[in-house]
Amino acid sequence: MAWPWGSLLAAALIIVALATVVTANSDVDALSALRRSLKDPDNVLQSWDPNLVNPCTWFHVTCDQDNRVTRLDLGCLKLSGSLVPELGKMESLQYLELYRNHIQGPIPQEIGNLKSLISLDLYNNNITGKIPSTLGNLKSIVFLRLNDNHLTGRIPRELTGISSLKVFDVSNNDLCGPIPTTGPFEHIPLNSFENNPRLEGPELMGLASYDTNCL
Repeated sequence: MAWPWGSLLAAALIIVALATVVTANSDVDALSALRRSLKDPDNVLQSWDPNLVNPCTWFHVTCDQDNRVTRLDLGCLKLSGSLVPELGKMESLQYLELYRNHIQGPIPQEIGNLKSLISLDLYNNNITGKIPSTLGNLKSIVFLRLNDNHLTGRIPRELTGISSLKVFDVSNNDLCGPIPTTGPFEHIPLNSFENNPRLEGPELMGLASYDTNCL
């Protein structure tokens, strides 16, 4: 027995709607995990209700027409705590703004899964650890600002393959090794690397090894 076209269309619309809810819920799950990890002295995240179908009515959150989160604006909100790997599940996220807070701990390597990310602003926090090499997977990123933290280790060479990168700032950290000079780094000014006492200056292609003893 053949299905009427109207029934098939209705079934297809239900499937699409359910898929939208499931993907939106993955954003809710990720942001709920972030909220649990953060200390929020001024209750700026009070509207983040994990029982909602999607987070598009939450303060500091912007969504697209499919109810997927595209912006997270949490700069200058006195937040402390750490970032969570669940953030890497937010497939439509374009702007992750957490600057000028008191965020501690490392940058999760799962941030490299955010293929739509245009801007990652984590500057002026207390972030420690290395810059994850997985950030080299952010092929749409234009702004990557990690300055004024406590990052250590080298600048990942994987970042040289990001042709879209225009603004890169890691000043005022404790990075080491040479500064990349290929790909987008041909146009990054040297003041974006200042106040890293263990950086060795621009890489000399063919004359100096990139992989120095840098931890």
